[in-house]
Amino acid sequence: MQLSYRSKVVLTGFLILIIGMMLIMLSESFVRLRQWIKHGGVIEDILTIESSSGLRIPMPNKVQGAIRINSIGFRSPELVNPKPYSVVRLAFLGESTTFCSEVSSNEATWPHLVWEKLQAIKPSVKFDFINAAVPGYSVNSSLRNLQYRVKPLQPDIIVIYHGNNDLSLDTRSLAIEQDIYQGSDKEQSWLSKHSKLWFLVEKNLKIKQVQKEVSHKAKLDFDSKQISRSFKQRLKKLVRESQEAANLVAIATFSYKIRREQTREGQVKAANSALYYMPYMSIEGLLDGYEEYNRVIREIARETDVLLIEGETDIQGNDTYFVDSIHFTDAGSKLMAKRISDALLNSNDFKRIIQSKK
Repeated sequence: MQLSYRSKVVLTGFLILIIGMMLIMLSESFVRLRQWIKHGGVIEDILTIESSSGLRIPMPNKVQGAIRINSIGFRSPELVNPKPYSVVRLAFLGESTTFCSEVSSNEATWPHLVWEKLQAIKPSVKFDFINAAVPGYSVNSSLRNLQYRVKPLQPDIIVIYHGNNDLSLDTRSLAIEQDIYQGSDKEQSWLSKHSKLWFLVEKNLKIKQVQKEVSHKAKLDFDSKQISRSFKQRLKKLVRESQEAANLVAIATFSYKIRREQTREGQVKAANSALYYMPYMSIEGLLDGYEEYNRVIREIARETDVLLIEGETDIQGNDTYFVDSIHFTDAGSKLMAKRISDALLNSNDFKRIIQSKK
C-alpha cells in the first residue's frame, strides 16, 4: 500500500521524534555513567546532617566513586583512638578545595599527599591525619566542625585553608542589597532536578551567559577592605580556637585560577565557576576579593603568631592545575601539597613537635 504524502510527512516526523528521544536518553545515560565513574554520583549523596553539631558531614563508611569516607565521617584513613602519644596527628580544616572531590582518588587529595611526604621524610615518627574539610563549608562551619568533631581527636597540627566560600557569603548579601542579585545560585528547573544532562546544559548556559555579561551588566560595587572585616573576625576566632586545640596551627593563602596577567579572554574563562556562583561579580571584583582575603589571612597569621603558608600563585592558573576557578586537578593537588609540606618541614614548631615524639 502506497502512503500518501501527508502520511509520509507524519511518519517521518514520528521517526525523527523517536530518534531524538533515543539520542537524548543515550546522552543522559552517558552523562550519568561518566559522573558515576568519576564520583559515583553527586556529592550531596554522600552528605548527611549530624544531630549533635547540626553540620552537614560525609556519611560514615560511605564509598562513592573515587571518594571513600572512614567510620567517623572523614575523607581520610581510619584513626586509632584514643590517639597514642607517639603519633603526630594532622587535621585539615576547609571547604571543597580541601575535600578535593575533583581528584582521582583519596590518595590524590592534597591532605593525603602532605601526610605521605611528611611520613616519608620523617620515618622515625608515626603520622596520621584527618581531612575534616566538607564541600560548602565556610569558616564558621569549620569552627563548629573543630569544636564538635576535630578537637576531641587531639590533633597536634591544624592546617586551615579557606577563602572562596566566605568571599561568596560576604558579597552575596551586599549584591542583594544593591538589587543586582535576586535569588539563589542553586535554583533549578524541574528538568534539571531530574536530568543530569539538562542540569549540565542549564549550568553551561548560565556560565556562558554570565561570561558574556561580565563586561556590560551592572556588577557589585564594594570596598574590599570593608567587605573583609567580617571574614577577619570569623577567621581569627577559628585560628584562636585551633591554637587551643593543637600545638601548631598553620594557615595557607588561597589559590585561584584567574590572574591579573592573563588576557581578558583568559580571565573570563578562568573565572567560569566563580562567576556561576557569584554572577554579580566583575573580573576586577573577583581579583580584588581574592587578593583582599589573602591579605587578611596574612594579617591574621601575624596577629596570632601562627605559621603562614605563602605561595598561592606558585600553582599556575591554567587547566593543568585547576579543574575550574578554584578546584585542583591531580597535578594542582600535588603542588598544593608541596606548599603545605615544605612550610611545615621548615617550621621550628614542627621540628619541636617531632622531637617531642621520639
